[in-house]
Amino acid sequence: MKKLLIALCAISIVACKEEAKDFVTFSGKITDKNSDSIIVRSKKYSKTIKVNEDGTFSDTLKVATGIYNFYDGGESTNVYLKNGYDLNMSLDTKMFDETISYTGIGDKTNNYLAKKALFEENLFPPSLYDFEKEDFKKSVAEINIKRKAFLEKNKDIDPEFYLSEKEDIDSFEEKMLGYFEKNIERVKARAKEFAVYIDKPSPVFENYENQKGGTTSLEDLKGNYVYIDIWATWCGPCLAELPALKQAEKEYEAKKVTFVSISVDDGRGYKNRSFEAAKKGWSKMIEEKEMGGVQLLSDKNWKSDFITAFKVNSIPRFILIDPNGVVVNADAPRPSSPKFKELFDSLTL
Repeated sequence: MKKLLIALCAISIVACKEEAKDFVTFSGKITDKNSDSIIVRSKKYSKTIKVNEDGTFSDTLKVATGIYNFYDGGESTNVYLKNGYDLNMSLDTKMFDETISYTGIGDKTNNYLAKKALFEENLFPPSLYDFEKEDFKKSVAEINIKRKAFLEKNKDIDPEFYLSEKEDIDSFEEKMLGYFEKNIERVKARAKEFAVYIDKPSPVFENYENQKGGTTSLEDLKGNYVYIDIWATWCGPCLAELPALKQAEKEYEAKKVTFVSISVDDGRGYKNRSFEAAKKGWSKMIEEKEMGGVQLLSDKNWKSDFITAFKVNSIPRFILIDPNGVVVNADAPRPSSPKFKELFDSLTL
């Protein structure tokens, strides 16, 4: 009996030690890796983890419970970490978000996070903040119903994290309305900033590479209104505008307007930030998504004279130039916005 009690005590001590593990074991495998290392980071924490030649990685991390950013040198995702987790991750960089998967202790919460990112990718209308206030509130309420239903399907996640997600849903509509009110002021400030371009000759671009072959300059497009979409292949909000942009191209194809897309791809999202790889990816995406209009590649990506002259520091960005090369709007409505049709209906096309 004495030996049995000693054995039970030993087992109890080992169990307590396991329960008290004050670090995360984080491992995984990356197919077609972007870098020789990954970074796990937050505002107050950062750790670089070596990625082996075969794409595997493993390390221990002492963390405060919460969401961290995982960056592989090309793209990033969120991961929920809690001391005691033994988490294994797998992903393929060719389909980054779509292939993220977890096993081990902490897998359910993190698989939920991965699925949530995909779920919310197309949940928010691109021009949500262009809606009138009542339409905005109605849309946000509908979005929140879907978010709540998605969470309820995943109630087996970490209880503490579930409660924080539920609190976010409960406060979501009020928080979004606050953002809406702030956005009104931001829009006013942007309008004032870009008003200086209106009715003045547009900055020009010359000999931008055309995806169909040869080069194109702004001068070549005179005689038509020119609606310019500045974008990049890695930009989610840019890609979200494609359906509305295609619809606009179709609606105005017989009118005096030319739709031009200028890519500022600079290698982001590709191994070693390779511009040649980005260029191939740009051309491939145009073909795969059957993008119309005039497809151009900025000569110096973000540093092109045309891009800097219009103070482009975020994308997508839309610019409208009249048939004489004069700026109509240096920060034009995006195709999905109800203000887009208002603008185009005001033109003589």
